[in-house]
Amino acid sequence: MTVLLAGCGDLGTEAGLRFAGLGHKVVGWRRSPAKLPSAIQGAAADLGTPNLPPVPADTSAVVIAVAADEPTEEAYRAAYLRGVANVLDALERDGVVPGRVLFVSSTAVYGDAGGGWVDEATPAAPGGFSGRVLVEAEELLHGRLAGTGTSTVSLRLGGIYGPGRTRLIDQVRGGSAIVPRDVRYTNRIHRDDAAAAIVHLATMAATPAPTYIGVDNDPADLGTVLRFLALELSLGEPPVGDAGPARGGNKRCRNDLLRSTGFGFTFPSFREGYRDILAGNGVRHP
Repeated sequence: MTVLLAGCGDLGTEAGLRFAGLGHKVVGWRRSPAKLPSAIQGAAADLGTPNLPPVPADTSAVVIAVAADEPTEEAYRAAYLRGVANVLDALERDGVVPGRVLFVSSTAVYGDAGGGWVDEATPAAPGGFSGRVLVEAEELLHGRLAGTGTSTVSLRLGGIYGPGRTRLIDQVRGGSAIVPRDVRYTNRIHRDDAAAAIVHLATMAATPAPTYIGVDNDPADLGTVLRFLALELSLGEPPVGDAGPARGGNKRCRNDLLRSTGFGFTFPSFREGYRDILAGNGVRHP
């Protein structure tokens, strides 16, 4: 059986290697397939266009993991909304009915909760175009495949960090980090745990819920994270000041539903994850 990765950047590649390690044949669609490791069979594809490659007839699972080219609404619509529509059109065109289709979404769909808790039952209330487009893409996925026999999953990931994703580390090292005056909760997941969650939800025997939140166990205050990094780097604490608007809104996301499926985190909090990065572990994929 084949797993199709519609979008195979850093996160998709890591997931693909894990699928391959479980014995699956893996096909990765991306604009530059020559960059993919040999364990993933690459095919040139631009998900924003309708002319996608043939879908393998034995495809058992599809993972849609795309990224916008730039932070504009049009780029988000091209990547996420048209991307999902074009993948679904390709499945229909080729008469392929996979057992499961997973869409990589974001906790941006929740907007700001004033530091309160959110979970899968919390209504989406996006504060910007990115969250709004993702909600539309999720609704398109679930609506188009309803009643087809394909189970659909939206995995709403928090901020991904890991190899090559070191924004906060770079800010602390470079002296530009600022601790907000107010408590500002942040939600994150290590790249490797995000990839592992994709594989887990795409392959588990039980029928998945339609939506899961993918964050680690510690929705930590940003100031706590920055001070931790400064200590690990043997640097002075960043100053307290005006840190600008909160990235992704001030909220605490629960991961109880994901963990209830038996999923376990390699990096249950930012402490384990950032220590692993600072130790030089991990591989950054192209």
